[in-house]
Amino acid sequence: MASNLVQRIAVSAVLIPLAFIIILRGGWVLAGALALFGVLGASEVYDLARRQGIEALTGVGYAAAAAIPLATYWAKGSEDHWAEPAIFAGALWLLVVLTVAMVRRGPGGKPLTSVAVTVFGALYASALLSFIIPIRHPANSLGLNWHYAWLVLLPLAVTWICDTCAMAAGRIFGGPKLAPVLSPKKTWAGAIGGVVGGVAGSILIGLLILATVGWRLSVAELALVGVVVSLTAQVGDVAESLFKREAGVKDSSQLIPGHGGVLDRLDSLYFVVPVSAGLFRLMGLI
Repeated sequence: MASNLVQRIAVSAVLIPLAFIIILRGGWVLAGALALFGVLGASEVYDLARRQGIEALTGVGYAAAAAIPLATYWAKGSEDHWAEPAIFAGALWLLVVLTVAMVRRGPGGKPLTSVAVTVFGALYASALLSFIIPIRHPANSLGLNWHYAWLVLLPLAVTWICDTCAMAAGRIFGGPKLAPVLSPKKTWAGAIGGVVGGVAGSILIGLLILATVGWRLSVAELALVGVVVSLTAQVGDVAESLFKREAGVKDSSQLIPGHGGVLDRLDSLYFVVPVSAGLFRLMGLI
């Protein structure tokens, strides 16, 4: 356990600053990083399916997972014109997936489940994360405006605070299990502690950090972000546990020493990022 903790700290000491630099830089660097994480995450989804006898169409799945973030950044600032081409591109990709399934699988190769897993893997692991781009580069931003990088970091930081507080509260107070079948270690006390910590963290970050870079959010707005992100993060965490339980594994992979796989590290963010983008849009921030 001590060795695992050292690994986790060492990896976090590298990855957290690297993520900050990538978000701050934005642009194609951010889109490329999201494409990489999308492909790695899709690979883990396909591996989970393979354990259950379902072979995804990995080639077309990886292609979509890599293309979605890049296409999202390419289309930024053109909300009036990109929607129709995106629909056509998505339909064309689905036709390609179906054609490949027809050629490579046949009736006995579970084509329906193969297509379903292929599409889900690309959308879950890549499309959901791609909502970082409209937060970092909304239509009203100019160039690579660093101002919005801090808005991206707000839900990411609140997610981490929520996770930490939930773990601490769960260990201290124990009590009834939140989802005993899916995630036996999670308790209602931990879930409540996570929300409380997330709200407090959001308010402190907003008043002490965001206010210094131009974001003047009220305490009520920051509290709303804290509640929404904390609840969403915990749902995302449990959702990924559902897939691992079905596949009978503890971690989605061993790619990141001490942390498991990409899905294990980003599970909450798959839910948090798109929900945060929608919330920020409703609040008029992006």
